[in-house]
Amino acid sequence: MAIIVRGKNIDVTPALKDYVAKRVGKITKYFDALGEITVILTVEKGRHIVEVTVPVNGMLLRGEEATTDMYASIDLVIEKLEKQIEKYKTKIARKLRAGTFKTDLVAGNGGESEDFRVVKTKRFPVKPMDVEEAIMQMNLINHDFYVFMNAETEQVNVIYRRKDGNYGLIEPEF
Repeated sequence: MAIIVRGKNIDVTPALKDYVAKRVGKITKYFDALGEITVILTVEKGRHIVEVTVPVNGMLLRGEEATTDMYASIDLVIEKLEKQIEKYKTKIARKLRAGTFKTDLVAGNGGESEDFRVVKTKRFPVKPMDVEEAIMQMNLINHDFYVFMNAETEQVNVIYRRKDGNYGLIEPEF
């Protein structure tokens, strides 16, 4: 298992790298096989932001935390990932191949699955449009995301507003 630590607006010292490796080791114990774990450390306007992405057999576990201290952010994001693993342990175990997820290490609700209910279904006509028009439509209806048919690719895409105020585009990959 490889851990890649990158820094934005921060020099990643060996001590910081070692701390990240030690803390990320806490979540690796839940899995037999993991992909390349990516940790991005960012300093932005006095905020220390840590993003951790853990690929597990086609699934992604992701956590992000921001505080005024980098080490505290690292601790919080690892706690967040452990809570995700606990919360979704039965779902993860079911989705992953047998033997990949070590369920005996996760304390929890005795294997009971959390039920997810769809409380509303919305249907709407999908009109082909370019990305700029989709952004305009999203802003007009004052939503944080917008589903549309991309006129260029003729596929359903999602445009969304990011926390930094920019926009993101989700395109399907087949």
